[in-house]
Amino acid sequence: MSLSLYVDGDRWRSHLRGVLDSHPGLVPVLKGNGYGFGLHRLARKAAWLGVDTVAVGTYDEVEEVTPRFDGSVLVLTPWRPFEQRVVYGDRVVHTVGRLEDLQALAERDDRPRVVLERMTSMRRHGFSARELREAAGLLSPRTHGGTGRGVKVEGVALHLPMARGSHLAEVDRLMTDIVAAGLPTRTVYVSHLTDAEMATLRSSYPDFELHPRIGTDLWLGDRGALRVKASVLDSHPVERGDVFGYRGRSVPTSGTILVVSGGTAHGIGLEAPSAASTLRQRAVSLAKGGLDAAGFVRSPYTVAGKQRLFAEPPHMQASMLFLPHGSPVPAVGDELDVRVRFTTTTFDRTVIS
Repeated sequence: MSLSLYVDGDRWRSHLRGVLDSHPGLVPVLKGNGYGFGLHRLARKAAWLGVDTVAVGTYDEVEEVTPRFDGSVLVLTPWRPFEQRVVYGDRVVHTVGRLEDLQALAERDDRPRVVLERMTSMRRHGFSARELREAAGLLSPRTHGGTGRGVKVEGVALHLPMARGSHLAEVDRLMTDIVAAGLPTRTVYVSHLTDAEMATLRSSYPDFELHPRIGTDLWLGDRGALRVKASVLDSHPVERGDVFGYRGRSVPTSGTILVVSGGTAHGIGLEAPSAASTLRQRAVSLAKGGLDAAGFVRSPYTVAGKQRLFAEPPHMQASMLFLPHGSPVPAVGDELDVRVRFTTTTFDRTVIS
């Protein structure tokens, strides 16, 4: 009895092809849990798409991708000197955002491939405009000196925030910095630009080769092709006052305790921090926190068209739901629809038609 991801294969593959065709230079992003599909599966699917480069989040993810994808693997997390164990040969492209790291890589004998990241308003990683010019000065004699040392510059990366509003003003300023730096590359990798913004950027900088890095909109862009279902494992009629669960709670009214597959090991009941920015959103989060403390929180499981309440916090591999008296009770072995956040969910099985 499993937490299962069912995929309409024809519809999903058609969506992937559509994204590929409408985004020249596409670099699929495979990272974390593989957006719910698993890194191994997405690596094979990227090979099926015929792209020459994919992006992963960390160096530890390279090992799972490279046996299933023959092209280049761009690591999004910037390289650091303590990653000495990581080599992987010429297929790996390192992201660099500090001068000292660029210097350390340039002193190696294997001429590692690198992408230079320009700091954006995300303020997470990257060179400032001045540092990017310094990087160009550092690279110039090495990349053209024929010494066999140094680095191979594959491009510049811009990782933009997902905030509302246009990124064009910021991107134009950043592109000006890239041009002014005089780097030995005309390739730019970008994240989180809309199709309209990409079209404008291509028009404004026709002499640059632009590569959109896309993860969520590629793999999860057609949610109608994806269904998540959980098995009903058991059901128990209860009366008011009956004790149940790990914490010995009392049932507030008569109904049914329904035991279903899916728990904290799968990511059920776990949430990423809220991006609440307004007073109203924060008030809603505070109210929801109060409900969590009281145990009256809506679960992601649907029974008879309604999302049902958790009877108590999810267990590791199963969850207990409460159905009030009079609600339809599914049979053991039935499957329920579940709403999940794919990037934090691990499925027991994935079925692609």
